[in-house]
Amino acid sequence: MLNDIYQNLDPVALAIGPLTVRWYGLAYVLGFALAAFIIYRVARRWKLGLTEDDLLTLMVCAIIGVVVGARLGYVLFYGDGYYLAHPLEILAFNQGGMSFHGGLAGLLLGGAVAARLTRIPFLTLADLGAIAAPVGLFFGRCANFVNGELWGAPTDWPIGVVFGGAAGMMPRHPSQLYEAVLEGLVIFLVLFALSRRMPPRPRGTFVGTFLVLYGVFRFLIEFVREPDVQLGYLWGGWLTMGQVLSAPLIIAGIAVLLWSVRAKLPQEGPRKEPKGASRPR
Repeated sequence: MLNDIYQNLDPVALAIGPLTVRWYGLAYVLGFALAAFIIYRVARRWKLGLTEDDLLTLMVCAIIGVVVGARLGYVLFYGDGYYLAHPLEILAFNQGGMSFHGGLAGLLLGGAVAARLTRIPFLTLADLGAIAAPVGLFFGRCANFVNGELWGAPTDWPIGVVFGGAAGMMPRHPSQLYEAVLEGLVIFLVLFALSRRMPPRPRGTFVGTFLVLYGVFRFLIEFVREPDVQLGYLWGGWLTMGQVLSAPLIIAGIAVLLWSVRAKLPQEGPRKEPKGASRPR
């Protein structure tokens, strides 16, 4: 049973003297590594002419954007004023606290910087990133489960998991695993299948689809996920911060898809530089 499996899981993957490697950190590393591989393969299939330097630039911008954005997003959306009183705690990454919605904003900002440096259209980079991002989400949610955090609401379902500690001894929904499957595997399979068509679907198709699917899945899963204790339920006692932040993603995704169908801009690789010009360094 899941209860027995979880009881045997240790958040620490490896400990050698003072060196401690946690599954959560490995999830980030593995997620970014596989994302780079997927982006490279899809770009190659689309014949975009993405170079190794372009890929490295994109991944550096993405990593910085995700990590910084996810942390600041948690501070702003879930901190409930704590970090205003303890500003130095913002830098305490080892204490946890990362927000997907903040990470998404950081990723888009990092993608805009990468688009300027590589001269690749922003929406092409966003589409490539949208196809690869669910892999990172899958590993991240699995790591949340291993850590025994972001657990679900109490349940009498046979798949209920006892997390212990602050979660108590009542069985709870393993909402982390629901998210790993829906936000990770399902979205990846849908977007990867869409990416197989040649010529590629127009710019914005993949990022728009990602936003809609993630927003819908996250909104629904929030009904069986325990809200952050410092915030609880909002506005009438049933809405969570995750739902408040996910609803605009659905609207934005639909808008991007409608624009994509109308504009029909092809996916493009690096734009040719004007004669005598050079790339930003």
